[in-house]
This record gives sequence, structure tokens and C-alpha cells, in this order.
Amino acid sequence: MSFFDKLRIDDPVGAISVHGVVGIWGLLAVTINSDVTVMAQLTGAAVIFAWTFVTSSIVWYLLKLSMGVRVSDEQEYEGVDVSECGIVAYPEFDSK
Repeated sequence: MSFFDKLRIDDPVGAISVHGVVGIWGLLAVTINSDVTVMAQLTGAAVIFAWTFVTSSIVWYLLKLSMGVRVSDEQEYEGVDVSECGIVAYPEFDSK
């Protein structure tokens, strides 16, 4: 996760590290004890990445057009936990 933080990639829950990096390792580990080539697995990883990138870009674009994907500046400042749920998610850090 610290690697992606240094690249300034926003991944607050570590999904890239858990699913992306470990998923690629899983694809490459198949080549250790089988006849599958590393190149075939890397091609598969590239296809998976391309499909996911294109599909999710389309979905996020449609969401942005239809209902928006951002909260207001006021909600962002106040905290979405307060504006949507009516409670402070981490009261021990609340300075109010």
C-alpha cells in the first residue's frame, strides 16, 4: 500500500494491493508448476485490466451524467457520515 501512496494513487481501502497485486501474483504463480507460459498469463492480466478499465470508465461516466458522483463541498467538509447517516463515524477524532 505504501508503494501506491508514494505514486499518489488514491486507494483508501487497499483494494489495489489486495486484489490487483495479489491477483497478478496468482496469475503468474500458475506458471510455476504447469505448462502455461508467463507471456500467456501476462496477456491475460492485460486483457483483464483493459476490460475492467474500459467497462468501469463507461459505468462511472454514466453515473456521473445521470446522478453525479460527488457530494457538495459542504457535505465533504462536514463529513458524509454526518450528512447521510446523521452520526460521526469516528467520534474519538471529532474536534467539535
